[in-house]
Amino acid sequence: MVRVAVLRFLTTFALGLLVFSGKFPSDAAAKNPAGKDVVLKAADITAKIFPDKVFYHGQVAPVQMRNTGGVHFADDAYVLAGLVDNSGYSSGVRQKYQGYLFTEVPIEINGQSLRPGAYGIGFVEGSKFIVTDIGSNNLLEIAGKHDAEIKRPVPLQFFAAPEAGSYRLYLGRDFVEFHRVQ
Repeated sequence: MVRVAVLRFLTTFALGLLVFSGKFPSDAAAKNPAGKDVVLKAADITAKIFPDKVFYHGQVAPVQMRNTGGVHFADDAYVLAGLVDNSGYSSGVRQKYQGYLFTEVPIEINGQSLRPGAYGIGFVEGSKFIVTDIGSNNLLEIAGKHDAEIKRPVPLQFFAAPEAGSYRLYLGRDFVEFHRVQ
């Protein structure tokens, strides 16, 4: 009986240390099997890994958390994106600033390099993908593709691409492919 009480105490104490030390895995981390990258859907994105408001071009815009997604790499790094409510911006900014992209690792998007950081993203003029810094300055203009065959397009989603280690970021039916650069 004393052993059971001691065991319960030690278990409770250990769990308390994990929770208070911040080492308890997040929901998304818990779904990331060891050694595998995981594509995240909006339900996997929490305020712990993606803020509900982001700064861009002198303003703070709310994120549409229902329109978020990303990739959680096996080594616990992330590439995350979410659509924003850009209604407070000028029409010139709104056109190219449809979402916010965070990357903790260098990535290559359709052959163009992007360093870790926070960026504005959007598709313009058909399927041209624009990446801007948070001051709304264009950094990359990338030819995207239009997928007329995608079933059930939603405003933003990520998929694994046919090539191993590559992923697709979709805004509706338009997409770009990216992969992590070592």
